[in-house]
Amino acid sequence: MRRAALLLISVVCLTSMAFAEQKDATGCKDHPLFTRMPGSWIHGCSEKAFDAHAFPVGKGKVENVEGRLWVLGYYPQADVKEKPSELQILRNFENAITRLGGTVVAAEKSKETLRVVKDGKELWVDLWAEFTGKYGMTIVERAAMKQDIVANADVFSDDLRATGHAAVYGIYFDTGKADIKPESAQAIGEIARLLKNDPALKLFVVGHTDSQGGVDGNLRLSQERADAVLQALVRTHGIAAARLRAFGCGQFAPVAANDSDEGRAKNRRVELVKQ
Repeated sequence: MRRAALLLISVVCLTSMAFAEQKDATGCKDHPLFTRMPGSWIHGCSEKAFDAHAFPVGKGKVENVEGRLWVLGYYPQADVKEKPSELQILRNFENAITRLGGTVVAAEKSKETLRVVKDGKELWVDLWAEFTGKYGMTIVERAAMKQDIVANADVFSDDLRATGHAAVYGIYFDTGKADIKPESAQAIGEIARLLKNDPALKLFVVGHTDSQGGVDGNLRLSQERADAVLQALVRTHGIAAARLRAFGCGQFAPVAANDSDEGRAKNRRVELVKQ
């Protein structure tokens, strides 16, 4: 009788342990934009100060958004009696983003793209859900990268002498546009200094894109961006237009693989080529 009682107590204890509340993964917490579904815990997370994510915005179309990036994955607790359906999870987040003044940009079975501007910050959400009650999201707060490597006229000059071309990072454009962002001023100023230090130097200003989008569109965009840099050098820095020629190379001269965000970021660049 005593042995049976002890066995029963052991079974009860093991059952209690099996259904103990699962704690969030170490270092993980909810993003400030959303609370979590009741009865769920964070299985995994990551956060990067600057990265990019391709958000679906329509059939065969994506919006590449750069900035601070969070990835969160949620699992239901083992003792949840009724796990939420895919639709229940998606509708909860739809309603939450709508109440904040945001919109559902794109939706398909078990996945949605959400966008909201809150407190002056633009946030994009790539949300997924499963019939098991699991769900997760990638969130990007759009922002320009803090430039750690500063463009330098002396480095450009050394590269031109050594290889005939120099890559320039630090010239920024909005996705799909050719308007130069204000934070590009330092890099363009260094190109101007390079040209002023060597009055005989003539350059091709060559625009490059990643492989996102169509070939014709990328060729056009890279040409427009190269033209924009040329015009900035002429109008803002007084460089003679005869010393410069703009050329768009599109996606045809990558320096890294286009199958990762890091590779695509390296491919989106301006290069100086000695005439």
